[in-house]
Amino acid sequence: MADKRLYHQVANQILELIDSGVFPPGSRLPGERDLAEKFGVSRVSIREAEIALQAQGRLDIRVGSGAYVLDASDLPANGLPRVGPFELTEARALFEAESAALAAPIITDEHIAELENYINIMSGKVKADITPDQADEAFHLTIARATNNHAIMFVIDSMWKMRTEAAQLQKVYRSVCDRDSSHREDEHQAILNALKKRDSGAARSAMRAHFTRMIEALLVASEQEAYQEVKRKASESRSRFLLTKQLH
Repeated sequence: MADKRLYHQVANQILELIDSGVFPPGSRLPGERDLAEKFGVSRVSIREAEIALQAQGRLDIRVGSGAYVLDASDLPANGLPRVGPFELTEARALFEAESAALAAPIITDEHIAELENYINIMSGKVKADITPDQADEAFHLTIARATNNHAIMFVIDSMWKMRTEAAQLQKVYRSVCDRDSSHREDEHQAILNALKKRDSGAARSAMRAHFTRMIEALLVASEQEAYQEVKRKASESRSRFLLTKQLH
């Protein structure tokens, strides 16, 4: 086990037991102490392995109760974890703000030109073979590429796959982007201006401001959706009451 992180090995062993039916969906895994003795590792390694499996959507860790096996058939076909719009936007804010800060001092003129073109496509100033949404994605991925850090590129690319391949996330993001399309151009321009100045702090702040506005828009959208749901249920209850009143 010396060649790989220990918890990866432990996670794979637990997965083998899950997939073989030893721990079926819905069952609770043995406690950390029992698993540590079984695999000959520390409880810390067991805890890290369970957290990794939770991130993969294979376990549900409940505080004070334990780790429960989830049904693998519920996992997305692309292997990406199921996340909500708030979770994803928070993660993107964290990674992409630092990505912009890292890219700022070393970004090339070629990357700057690409970013300008994508903003023009988003704003409709130029016609292209890609949509404004695709230009938005390309803008962010170009900044990731400008870091010359393949780990950062992989993480940000994976988050964009979560955003574009999950139907529910697409719906939520589309409603927010359509409502605030004017902000999108201004915010991306602010990010580009900071990158042009090779100013890491300003690039980080501009990217963070972009996602802060998105989170606020998501909150408004969720509140409106909840309000509409309450109105719908109230209308149904009123209809049932009136019908019952007529029958009596």
